[in-house]
Amino acid sequence: MKGLVNDMGIIKRLIFLMLVTFICTLIPSYSFAAEKEETENEFSLPKNVFSLTKENTHKNTLEDESSIEPSDLTKELIDDTSVKITNQNMIKMLNETSLKPSPISFGYRGMIYLGRWALNYESKETTVNWEYQQVNTNELNNIGGNHEELLQYVQQGDKEVNGVLTSKIAKPDDVRQMMLTAVKQATDLPVTFQTKVGNNTKKSNKYNVPVKKHGFLHAYVPAVHEKGNITFGEVYVQLKGSKKSLLIKNVTKQTIGAWMPLHDHVSIHVQLQ
Repeated sequence: MKGLVNDMGIIKRLIFLMLVTFICTLIPSYSFAAEKEETENEFSLPKNVFSLTKENTHKNTLEDESSIEPSDLTKELIDDTSVKITNQNMIKMLNETSLKPSPISFGYRGMIYLGRWALNYESKETTVNWEYQQVNTNELNNIGGNHEELLQYVQQGDKEVNGVLTSKIAKPDDVRQMMLTAVKQATDLPVTFQTKVGNNTKKSNKYNVPVKKHGFLHAYVPAVHEKGNITFGEVYVQLKGSKKSLLIKNVTKQTIGAWMPLHDHVSIHVQLQ
């Protein structure tokens, strides 16, 4: 009987240890899930940020988001390089290049210099300033009023907001395009380098201004701050007989940052005094 009691005690301890082990394995999973959810929501629009796509009296044009598909030859060339190439302008140029060495050109060698290119962009940090640049203020004075009043966003005058690269860099147009693409893919936010809010743009949302209060409605254009590295290199087309390949020399990297405003969006902040 005593041995049976001891055996039951051992079994209970084993079950307890198994439960503890199981719970410990779950905790990291829950932590990871919470961390993942936080990351996924990091770029979600706050409740006070609104789209102006329908209401904006100035019709903005969003940069072309279409991706250029490399031709079979271009894909063969860029896949065979040691340096990643994502520059859409370079891919387009290679697509339009005709390279047809003669199959009987035994011993033929040649080198064609295509120039120094911005080859790819690697993101290191992406953050959002939801109140990047103030574009408007509406106010309602209800200090001497007898009842609650309503304050609404109405844009007073045209306001243009421009993005910017934070340092001087070669091939700025290519760099801007690659950074825009990287941010759109990572955040799904409609970033651009130029947006404009037109005069008399308004939202239907209304905000209460109590008696004896002076209300201010400030409107801002949000922007993404992006930081990363651009890889540059001198690009050559190398021909050896009937074979062709890309050769990239003098590869360098440069850190670059940029501010990119959100296309047709405003952040609204109401202040009561």
